[in-house]
Amino acid sequence: MPKFQNIQAAIIDLDGTMLNTAPDFLVAINRMRAEFSLAPLDLTTITHFVGKGSENLIQRVLATDFNEAEVTRHFAQAMASYQKHYLAINGDYGTLYPEVIEGLRALKAQGLRLACVTNKPIAFTTPLLAKMGLNEFFSVVYGGDSLPRKKPDPLPLLQVCLDFHLAPAQVVAIGDSSNDAQAARAAGCPVLIVPYGYNHGEAVQTIENDGIVETLLSAAQFLLSRKNPIISSNF
Repeated sequence: MPKFQNIQAAIIDLDGTMLNTAPDFLVAINRMRAEFSLAPLDLTTITHFVGKGSENLIQRVLATDFNEAEVTRHFAQAMASYQKHYLAINGDYGTLYPEVIEGLRALKAQGLRLACVTNKPIAFTTPLLAKMGLNEFFSVVYGGDSLPRKKPDPLPLLQVCLDFHLAPAQVVAIGDSSNDAQAARAAGCPVLIVPYGYNHGEAVQTIENDGIVETLLSAAQFLLSRKNPIISSNF
């Protein structure tokens, strides 16, 4: 069967896919840096660090000023400070990307089950989804610390497939970065990429994928067109 014609569920990334949370990262990181008497970082720099989990984020932020030994020495204190500040402002500065709600509704209208899989810690993820009115769409949510391994490892995606009792080929992954694509490829899931996210500062055209869609609503329309070939001629 051609790819996308038997999709029963979607796994959707959070940061850079549904929400522009870079401003939240900016505030929390720079408040943490102030406690170390370090100069603030700009939004572009921090955005390039986002996507591989909090541990990687803090290590890279510290590495802009400290050597490897100093990063190791300061890591625990910096992580605790960052988590404190992020929890205090979680979602206050972030915004929904265009057509996210419309896209989620359209995916649900097709009968797809939805999971949110992110590398953001679950303690940040759950309240953020609720604050942004997104939690109602997802029957499964995994953060970066919910399972032993995070994206780009395929484990979180494979776990969703098990949860939904579906083969990976029946579950499409939708994200903004190479993390999402690598996890999907390793799991055996088709993958769609949105072009507006972070992707560690690299162009999305460098990502191996099965399609670039402008928004989540475009993703829903793309999937519907593949289920109904008559529609695809007009897509």
